[in-house]
Amino acid sequence: MTAIESVGLREEATTLLQDLLRANTVNPPGNEIRAAEVLRAYFARDGIEVELYAREPERPNVVARLEGGDGPTLALLSHTDTVLADPAEWERDPWSGELVDGEVWGRGALDMKSQVAASAVAFASLKRDGFRPGGDLLFVSVADEEVGGVGGHDGYGLRWLVQAHPDAVRCDYALNEGAGDRLVIGGTPYYACATAEKMSAPFTLRVHGRSGHGSMPGIADNALVKAARYVSALGAYEPEPTLIPEARRLLETVLGEAPPPAEALSRARAADPFLAALVEPLLALTLSPTMIEASHQRNVIPAVCEVTVDCRLLPERTPAETEPLIREVLGVGEYELEWKEAVGGTRSPLDTPLWTALDGFTAGIEPGARLAPTACPGFTDSHYLREAFGTIAYGFFPAQAMDAETTSKLVHSANERIPVDDLVLGTEMLRATALALLG
Repeated sequence: MTAIESVGLREEATTLLQDLLRANTVNPPGNEIRAAEVLRAYFARDGIEVELYAREPERPNVVARLEGGDGPTLALLSHTDTVLADPAEWERDPWSGELVDGEVWGRGALDMKSQVAASAVAFASLKRDGFRPGGDLLFVSVADEEVGGVGGHDGYGLRWLVQAHPDAVRCDYALNEGAGDRLVIGGTPYYACATAEKMSAPFTLRVHGRSGHGSMPGIADNALVKAARYVSALGAYEPEPTLIPEARRLLETVLGEAPPPAEALSRARAADPFLAALVEPLLALTLSPTMIEASHQRNVIPAVCEVTVDCRLLPERTPAETEPLIREVLGVGEYELEWKEAVGGTRSPLDTPLWTALDGFTAGIEPGARLAPTACPGFTDSHYLREAFGTIAYGFFPAQAMDAETTSKLVHSANERIPVDDLVLGTEMLRATALALLG
C-alpha cells in the first residue's frame, strides 16, 4: 500500500476529478466558474479559503495559499478549461466522469483536470496533516489556457493574472503540465520532465496576383495558384538539426552520450520510437502550413491569397532571427510575411532544487527509474511565470499505468481518460515535492 492510499486519498482524488469532469468548461466559451465552484466547495471542507480572480465573472482563476516561512514559494499550477469534444466521436459521454475498469473518462481527464484534482488534494491533505512549509505553498488553477488570449487580447487566465494581480501568483518554483511520459530503454525506465518550451510564432504568408473572371484565367494572375509553390516549399523544408541543452541532456541521460546533431534522430529511433518522437521536435524549428484563404466567390480569381503557417521556434529564438531563413526557403517572389504573435520559447535551468526533488521522487516510483529533461513542442502557462517572475517552472505529471503512445493519442481526442493509478501517482508526486522543497 502506498503512502497516499494509507491516508485514504485515492477515493478523494478520484471523486474530485469526476466532479471536475462533469463541469463542462470547453473553451470557448470556457465557463470556468463551474470548475471554480467545485474547487471552492472542496477546499471549504478543510476550512481553506480560496480567492477568485476574474477578468469576467464567469471565467475566474482559483488561488489558495498555505502560508509558511521566508523560504521559497512553490506553486502547483494547472488550468480548468478544456478543448471541445464531439459526443458523436466518443464511446461515453465526454462529461460523465465515469469510472470504468480503473479509468476515469471525460474531456480534460488528461489535459488537465487530473492535475487540477491531484494538486487540490495534495494541497488540502498537506494542510490536514499539519504541514508547515518553509515558504508559501500555492494552489493556482487558471482559466483560458487552451486559447490564452488572441489578437493582442491578454485573455482571462494566467497571461492576464500575472499583470493584473502579480502578488497573488508570484512564485520561485512551479509545477505544471507538459511531460511525465514513461519510456523504457535497455530495461531502465525514464520519466520525461519538461524544463523548456518552444515558441509559438505563427505567421501569414500573403501572396499577390491580379483578380479576374473565373471563365477567363488567362487574363488574370491567380494568387492561389502562385501560393502553391510556396506551400510546397514550406512543406518540403528539412531544417538543419541542432542540439539544444534539453535535447542534449535527454540523449546523454538515455543513451549515455549526445550524438552529433545529424545522427541524433536516427540514434534515438534505434533506441525507441517514442524517444525519437520526443527528440524530433527539439532539433529544429517546425513550419506547418495549416490554413489558406483566397477568393470568396467561385467565379472570381483571387488577387490575394493568405496562407497561415504554424511556426514553432526553439527556446529563446525570435521571429526576427528566423525570418531570413524562411525567406530563403520561399525564394524570391511577390509575397509578404506578417508575424501574428510570439508566445512561449522560455526555459528554466536544469540543475535546481526543484529538479533534485523530482529526481528523488522519480527514483522511488520503480527500481532504476530516472528523470530525463525535455522541452514542450508547444507552449504552456509556465511561460508567463518565467517571463513575469523568473520562476523555475517544470512540466511533470508522471504516468506509469498508461503508456506514452496511448496517452498522446487521447489528449485533445475522443475517449480521453486516465487510470486512477496515474492520478494517485501524480498526487503522491505533488505531495512529495512540496515536502522536499518546502519542508
